[in-house]
Amino acid sequence: MTLATPTLHTARLRLRPFNDADADQLFALHSNPYVMRYWDSPPWDDPVRAERFIDTCRKMTDEGSGARTAIDRASDGAFVGWCGLSGWNPDYRSASLGYILDEAMWGHGYATEAANALLRWGFDVLDLNRVQAETDTRNVESARVLEKIGFLREGTLREDCVVNGEVSDSWVFGLIRREWRPAAVPTSAREERH
Repeated sequence: MTLATPTLHTARLRLRPFNDADADQLFALHSNPYVMRYWDSPPWDDPVRAERFIDTCRKMTDEGSGARTAIDRASDGAFVGWCGLSGWNPDYRSASLGYILDEAMWGHGYATEAANALLRWGFDVLDLNRVQAETDTRNVESARVLEKIGFLREGTLREDCVVNGEVSDSWVFGLIRREWRPAAVPTSAREERH
């Protein structure tokens, strides 16, 4: 079953399907050691990884397993990062939320705004009941984003990641449909039909 990746608009952002022209900015994002310091894999060192990532996004669409969206700033089209729902299970009505933003875009509320728009789409279009997210326990800023959106911290996965020999723990967060309230950010999220 195919699942079309949406194009969503908020007050300040546009979430859209990835295209081949995004490869350079995607590689710059994922090759930045500071941005990737809490990620579950090391920074990319080969630009081909960006092309494979975009191919994986298309495969997710073709398989109907989720949707990853590129995030652009509406005012100038600047690449902000990406946000996605993966592992969609229509029987369990569940998926996992993930996002990563360019370092220059931190601290502006963009992660909250983008994730809120994608969650709205997930609850409305995918009929999700539960969304899960994980973050490194050292990544307090990401935990704050999840809590601001309404996620509750449900537990800790001890020593679940080993990246370049460094062992780390992850927090597991969950958001249930009946508990979700759209975040208090200016979102006029609407979907474009292609």
